[in-house]
This record gives sequence, C-alpha cells and structure tokens, in this order.
Amino acid sequence: MYQKIFLPLVIAATIIVPSIPKLVQAQTQTQTTRIGDLGSPQGITISGKVQSIVGNDFILDDGSGQVIVDAGPRWWREINLKQGEQVTVIGELGRSGEFDAFRITRADRSVIEIRSPEGPPPWAGGPNRAKPKK
Repeated sequence: MYQKIFLPLVIAATIIVPSIPKLVQAQTQTQTTRIGDLGSPQGITISGKVQSIVGNDFILDDGSGQVIVDAGPRWWREINLKQGEQVTVIGELGRSGEFDAFRITRADRSVIEIRSPEGPPPWAGGPNRAKPKK
C-alpha cells in the first residue's frame, strides 16, 4: 500500500516541475511602464498613407490596417492634406474608435499642430469657446 501512494506523488512532481520555467520566462519578457511616466501623456505615433479625406478627418493606411484620424474641426484649423500623402500622426485612440490627432508631420517634415495632449481639446464647447490658431 505504501508503494501505491508514493508512486502517484512522484509522477505529479515530474509534471509540475517542467511548467515552472515557462512561467518564469513569460514574466521576464513582460514590458512594464515606469510609474514616473504614468502622469505624462506622450501619445501614440502612427505613420501611413492618406487614403481618403472628408473635412479634417482622413483614413490613414499603414499596410497592416486603416484608421480614421480626427484632426479637429475645420473652423479650428484646416489641415489641407492630399490623398496619397505620407504622414506621421501623434495622438490617442478616442472613445469612438477614431484616432484623435495631436500633431501631424508631413513627409517634408513640416508639422501641423492640432492640440495639446493634456486636457480637453481647445475647441470643446464649440466655436465660441476658443479662438482658432492661425
């Protein structure tokens, strides 16, 4: 009877041991965000080709997918991008699934400043809330 109890314990121990290194390996490959960086919104950078434009919204395609980029209202600042233009956009994914632009950089390295990443956009509340930048 002693051998029947001892044998299953040895088998169970050999099954558990191989899974421990995999768990440790997965934990060492996880990238973490520094706590000091939590308070500073840096934005996400995406790049691609402008596929189509409606007002200040445009579809950006990087070859792996497409996203609608929202560059704010035209009355705030008209961005005047062209279809087929290569751009880099810094912004954040908005609640509606669109990518809210903070800054757009063209292929010629000219920069279109849309808004600060901190706080609500300056146009929140309509045309009477803030004066557009020229």
